[in-house]
Amino acid sequence: MHETVRRWESAEALTAETRRFVAATEAMLASTAHHLSEGVENLRLKAIIHELPDFLYVKDRDSRFVFANAVTASNLGFGSAEELTGKRDFDLFDFEVARRHFDIEQQIMATGQARIDMEETVVLPGSPRPVCRLTSKIPLRNERGEIVGLIGVSRDITERKLQEDLHRGQAKLLEMIARNEPLPMVLEALVLMIEAQLTGIDGSVLLLDSEGTRLYHGAAPNLPGGYSRLIDGVTIGPKVGSCGTAAWRGHPVIVEDVMSDPLWEDFRALVAPFGFRSCWSTPIATSENNVLGTFALYSREVRRPTEHETKLVALATHIAGIAIERKRVHDRIHFMAHHDDLTGLPNRAFLKERLANILDQARRNNRKVTVAYIDLDNFKDINDGRGHAAGDEVLKEIATRMANSVRASDMVVRLGGDEFLVVLVHQSSHDAGIARRLRELQKAINRPMRGESGDIAVTASIGVAAFPVDGATAEELLANADRAMYRAKQLGRNTLQHHDGASTSVGMPLGEQEELHQAITGDQLFLEYQPQVDVATGRITGIEALVRWNHPAKGRVPPVNFIPLAEETGLIVPLGLWVLNEACRQARAWQDMGLAPLTIAVNVSAKQFADPDFASHVAEALERHRLQSHWLELEVTESVVMQDAERALAMMASLRALGVRLSIDDFGSGYSSLAALKTFPFDRLKMDRSLVEALPGDKTAVAIASAVISLAQTLKLSVLAEGVETDAQMDFLRQAHCEEAQGYRFSKPVSPEAATLLLQTQSM
Repeated sequence: MHETVRRWESAEALTAETRRFVAATEAMLASTAHHLSEGVENLRLKAIIHELPDFLYVKDRDSRFVFANAVTASNLGFGSAEELTGKRDFDLFDFEVARRHFDIEQQIMATGQARIDMEETVVLPGSPRPVCRLTSKIPLRNERGEIVGLIGVSRDITERKLQEDLHRGQAKLLEMIARNEPLPMVLEALVLMIEAQLTGIDGSVLLLDSEGTRLYHGAAPNLPGGYSRLIDGVTIGPKVGSCGTAAWRGHPVIVEDVMSDPLWEDFRALVAPFGFRSCWSTPIATSENNVLGTFALYSREVRRPTEHETKLVALATHIAGIAIERKRVHDRIHFMAHHDDLTGLPNRAFLKERLANILDQARRNNRKVTVAYIDLDNFKDINDGRGHAAGDEVLKEIATRMANSVRASDMVVRLGGDEFLVVLVHQSSHDAGIARRLRELQKAINRPMRGESGDIAVTASIGVAAFPVDGATAEELLANADRAMYRAKQLGRNTLQHHDGASTSVGMPLGEQEELHQAITGDQLFLEYQPQVDVATGRITGIEALVRWNHPAKGRVPPVNFIPLAEETGLIVPLGLWVLNEACRQARAWQDMGLAPLTIAVNVSAKQFADPDFASHVAEALERHRLQSHWLELEVTESVVMQDAERALAMMASLRALGVRLSIDDFGSGYSSLAALKTFPFDRLKMDRSLVEALPGDKTAVAIASAVISLAQTLKLSVLAEGVETDAQMDFLRQAHCEEAQGYRFSKPVSPEAATLLLQTQSM
């Protein structure tokens, strides 16, 4: 203290009153030392004060530091207590924080009333996160009782507050689980609770699907959305980053550096644009050690988790396991309450909940809904003649056949006994495929069934009613379909009747199907061509062939109005064959004109790709039009190849053997992208227009696009961006090293004549 006084006496800023204040303070501390001398005879008071773990300091009337112990100085960024002397909070903190401290201290010294145990949250110099302190400030008086400053004592309670927050968070999470709040909300609250305990860490929960093969998004409130979408649906395995590997092994996987660890070899290009360098993933498991998902922490530093972080992850995985298991139990109870035990189909309770909603959506979207009331004919004879066990097997087989005969948007319900209801949702207000779907449903039911004592013949009487013409409510529809079903039984069974007594055609419109058939065979279809250009040079490198319909009465029909109809009716196969041949013919014609050869791209539908003779059709088209196979590129979407991976691989092998190029279309619009790229032998990746249109203003789109381009190049795939319309998009693609682009920025789809002119202009 003597050294402090001498230093301040030499400073011009030190007033006489302040010197008296310092002397009084020193006297007070010396007096305190005297009283303590019996227990600490060999320790000086100053040493004791500097060894205290709490802040201890003295300020004058101007709120300047007169004295501070070592821990105060150190935490405020000074090497010694003397260096802090004379400083004010305005020299240490931002203005608002300093002004708040100053106002409180001036009020204390003005009123003489101490402030005890104030909770303060401040960011100390050089600290990455706020610190919570419990502070008391007491007015200091001289021998005349005048207030000459204040004494401050402050204790860091950050860890205590974090622990309190953690305990409150756990209680809140358990309460949310007990109230059966939605699982995504529980998992998001869990991740946020863990992130609040850490600095510079982003958390993620991925859920393992029911087959135990893929991880899907559970919660990642602060992880970049683009990255979350890219890893959504990733297949687990022995070398699939941190999470995919942890789920595969059933043990934690700690990766210090994703840029060098072999587990991330196939995913470095994906994660690099987002700046993550380490990822620590731990399986979320049941009490029987069955994996439910993973909990991961991402850091932008190359490091391992601390012991504290490891303990938090253990806590998080435990709570996540409780939440996921509780959700599964709840879902199972809900399923049992709304589904039939024997067949697994929805029951009447489920129908009551869903049908009203289906009709409401159809009403808003101006669509139709058809319900088919199905009663198995003479089912009592099967039960009586072959036993109830055989009857149960028949019901289960019929349920499976009907479920396999409808779309995902449709519904099959077991009403009870041998009665079923099928709800068919129209894809548009003029859906022409309902009659065909009903006939296919009836054929599926009528196929003979093998039993232990021979084949079992099963037929059904079917009654049909359609919303809104046959009923505006669920009750009206079911009643009319039920009446139609009884009429079908009266007419001899094994028939299909509409509620008004119509024939088995059930009055569904078939005109458009016939019109489309005539278009394919009657020279009403034509192709337009959209150039694909080299991003670096702007030169045309390929052309995509796009089919159009010139209707004799309606004029030009947009593809969106007839392609779905073609796919639904099966006409997509002859339509696609016509497109393939016409595109090959035009490509050869351009070459015969002396123009430089270029790739012609043709879209392939799911039904075409599933046709066992498709490769033969491609070979015939190439031979017929004398086009070399490497100038033909076939575009398929990821959903096409993922429907039946084994069959798709075989077909792609046949096409590659011909020398045809293969590209994956609309990449980035589905959920199986990574699996498709890794599994199937594509030559080119076409980035979906929905991703390109957000460039370059959307940071998430920029991150995803950059990752897609980098990933494709790592896999030796060329990349083409679809839907490019602006110079800014083009500039981004050029900087990101995307090879090719397509869109209105270069040309809209044009006639063969206009396309020829474009190619001729380029060759000059």
